[in-house]
Amino acid sequence: MVDPVPALTLFGVPIHDVSLPETLEWVARWIAGQRPRQIATVNPEFLMAARRDPTFRAVLQGAGLCVPDGVGVTLAARYLGRPLRERVAGVDLVERLAAHAADAGWRLFLLGGAPGIAERAGAVLTGRHPTLTICGTYAGSPAVEDEEEILQRVRTARADVLLVAYGAPAQDLWLARNLARSGAKVGIGIGGALDYLAGVVPRAPRWVRRLGFEWLYRLIRQPWRWRRQRVLPQFALLVLLRRC
Repeated sequence: MVDPVPALTLFGVPIHDVSLPETLEWVARWIAGQRPRQIATVNPEFLMAARRDPTFRAVLQGAGLCVPDGVGVTLAARYLGRPLRERVAGVDLVERLAAHAADAGWRLFLLGGAPGIAERAGAVLTGRHPTLTICGTYAGSPAVEDEEEILQRVRTARADVLLVAYGAPAQDLWLARNLARSGAKVGIGIGGALDYLAGVVPRAPRWVRRLGFEWLYRLIRQPWRWRRQRVLPQFALLVLLRRC
């Protein structure tokens, strides 16, 4: 089975037009296959970082899937005449993946977050899906000197799917360096999904998400995010210029 074809490319980064159920189908195919694959949850901040950093850009170009996580990505695609069918948010992907893994018998390893967060998120997921196997949880760090210890934990746990919450680009660079050595078949960078699941950070109400203002809700609840989101006006301008 060949990899999916991206719907469009923004700033050198492929964006795949996949729904959440289709993403899970690709996960299932890759778990049954031989070669490990990486999934990136791409938002405008990813794209702007990749525009500046060729190493990060190369990692995203080599990922099995770059799913559109971020309303800015879906709006840009629509404006450029290449609309995407669905936004695939990282936390939604983790929740649906957990449900699917509980039925399929996949083993999930949760890596990252502050100390104790992965454990709390794992407890929430197994509470919702009693047959789910969370085969390991660990905060660790994205530092190169910690990689061997982390990899030993993941290999010992015999993970099928490795979910890494170090934030971008650290989580995606970590997976690019280490997924093949981890024994896992699929690695996904999930950003702040563990914080949401653990209840540390409240998620925007569903109606706010439907309107496309989750980014604003997060900014109000976490004002420090303005440093990351200050690239959004530049992103919008570059999209406008590309169409022109």
